[in-house]
Amino acid sequence: MNQQPPASPLRDFALEVHFSKWEFNARHHLTASDMESLSLRDLLALGTDADREAFEATSLGYTETWGAPDLRTAIAATYDTMAQDNILTLAGAGEGLYALARVLLGPNDHAIVPTPNYQSAETVPAAICETTGVPMRIEGGKWRLDIDAIKDAIRPNTRLISLNFPHNPTGALMPRADLNALITLARADGIYILCDEVYRGVELDPNLQMPQIADVYERGISLNVLSKAYGLPGLRIGWLASPDRDVLQRVERYKHYLSICNAAPAERLGMIALAAREQIFARNRALLRRNLTAFEALLADFPGLIDFSAPEGGCVAYPRYTGPGTVETFCADLIENHGILLLPAALYRSDLGTTPDDRFRIGLGRDRAVADGITALRRYFEDHKAEFAA
Repeated sequence: MNQQPPASPLRDFALEVHFSKWEFNARHHLTASDMESLSLRDLLALGTDADREAFEATSLGYTETWGAPDLRTAIAATYDTMAQDNILTLAGAGEGLYALARVLLGPNDHAIVPTPNYQSAETVPAAICETTGVPMRIEGGKWRLDIDAIKDAIRPNTRLISLNFPHNPTGALMPRADLNALITLARADGIYILCDEVYRGVELDPNLQMPQIADVYERGISLNVLSKAYGLPGLRIGWLASPDRDVLQRVERYKHYLSICNAAPAERLGMIALAAREQIFARNRALLRRNLTAFEALLADFPGLIDFSAPEGGCVAYPRYTGPGTVETFCADLIENHGILLLPAALYRSDLGTTPDDRFRIGLGRDRAVADGITALRRYFEDHKAEFAA
């Protein structure tokens, strides 16, 4: 475990820089982090006549910074113990990661994050205070966060443990026993736990679904969004949920310097999505299973190139490239010469310690894009069969 000096500047968001070059130019986007999006027409069709009328009658003025009361009530209903006052809406989840770190952490504090991770969950705290990275490890073929390593990393000034489960990029879930042990550690020292839960709802085995941290810990802060498991990133509706309303109030004040409020039409559409969430999740889980079956069939036909374990939750996974060359040259050849976009390990490097250098992120949540991408990848493997066999 390594520390980064405090007050370091934010480095470029490597993943987004890469996406800005390739995401809309690649022929085969095979690394998307969200489920297949619905069209406006399809989402409205999931609502009632009253929902559609409310959407069409929406005023295009400012909305409440906290979010519309009925929207917050609908979000609270997705938790076991939350009420409207425990919900603060956001313009996407990234705003929550940034704003919460800014209001909760100061230069004399300390934060702990797993690695690899979604970059802003690491980079923003590390720009404010000393931050320790705790590596995710493979145990019995599954990724796991080492709770003993978290315990060893805790200091008297540790203020925040920032989690990301279902985990991006590995697709791992945290066993309930591990979560309980972590809460016990945090409670003993009054440490906040933020959990990015944006993939909750598309676990392959619903019996493994984790509880939401806001429901099980008094200093727990849940982060969620309609972008990932719901497949509705165009709405830009995210939220924080917590029993600690004081923290939410401070983030709300900080939000005045950022988005100020959500878009009124998106709030109405978000209400429809939340009401139809079980239908949306069922559709997305079926799509994910179908894509996993197709990808695993491809790997079975070309053994010895990729070591793959299916994600337990969410639509991204982090396979190990075992073919010739490096994962960086493999991914560069795919995108530059064949139009197939994957995310190589370098985009998940950490300033807080060593991360795997032989993996890539694949996204399996889209419909035709994944099917066509797997076909293109199969063609690539066929064309390079002699090279791979060498």
